[in-house]
Amino acid sequence: MRDNYYITSSGELKRRENTIELEDKEGKKKKIPVKNCNSLHLIGQLTFNTRFFEFLGQEKTAAHYYGWHGDYRGSFYPKEFLNSGLVVVRQSEHYNDSEKRLEISREFVRGASHNMLKNLKYYSSKGKDVEDKINEMNIFIEKIENVNGCREILGVEGKIREIYYSSFDSILRGPLNYRKRSKRPPKNEINAMISFGNSILYSNILNEIYRTQLNPTISYLHEPRERRYSLSLDISEVFKPLIVDRSIFKLVNKQMIKSDDFVGKMEGCLLNDKGKRTFIKEFEERLKKTKYYESLDKKVSYQRMLRLDCYKLIKHVLKDKSYESYKE
Repeated sequence: MRDNYYITSSGELKRRENTIELEDKEGKKKKIPVKNCNSLHLIGQLTFNTRFFEFLGQEKTAAHYYGWHGDYRGSFYPKEFLNSGLVVVRQSEHYNDSEKRLEISREFVRGASHNMLKNLKYYSSKGKDVEDKINEMNIFIEKIENVNGCREILGVEGKIREIYYSSFDSILRGPLNYRKRSKRPPKNEINAMISFGNSILYSNILNEIYRTQLNPTISYLHEPRERRYSLSLDISEVFKPLIVDRSIFKLVNKQMIKSDDFVGKMEGCLLNDKGKRTFIKEFEERLKKTKYYESLDKKVSYQRMLRLDCYKLIKHVLKDKSYESYKE
């Protein structure tokens, strides 16, 4: 598969012959091989010219933009090239039918809950005090099958994740603490990593959706809204524990990331440039890790799994096979 490229430095991006060139504030130039680029993640303070976007569209390469807090702000989404009117119609039918929508939403929450429990059971086996959290989560997991609508199941999912996040201080070693979830801006280092990791996972999933026939604006667990690709939010729930959270656990417990990789800003806490590069390196290594994938009878990278979940959703809406989210 092609690589993802993350640009954390500031400067100007422009087309240079058959590639993209970054010229930083010191005048140093670096070429980005777009021919082998899966997606661009623009995190620094950057300027562009129109030929830059024209070239990305020509190469069918999406570019994702992040704000000062590392939060996702938007995407350059090239013209779709795998259009299927039938898939979009069936996606819409499954959204408009409350029972069909609830069926898909339940499976997203089942997958997310399973993978969160997988993490906690692993750390329980290592002597971490998380058994009470596992028991609390199981009480709410049992409610998944009895909810009456998508708003209710989203509330159940939120409660499960709240309990799960509250276990982080038992899992993490060292001075960096979770305390409680905070956003916009995150209030401490762990929250800064959660927000940044969730943002880049969201845009990676959006990139995989782009390479299928799915419409990224038609979602099920999260309500579709203007100006957001809410299907990415749905699928990301399944993979957050496996990619984002495991990246955080490793970085903190192995002291690969420390307090000097963050900066306080506007009553919040953000990863600085060095911290972002450290996090991205681990995140990308996690995407490239492989696991045995039963239905294919071979090992598959997490990056590939994101696409495979999209394919499974297509089969579901086309009524070929019921969607089963990835559960490790």
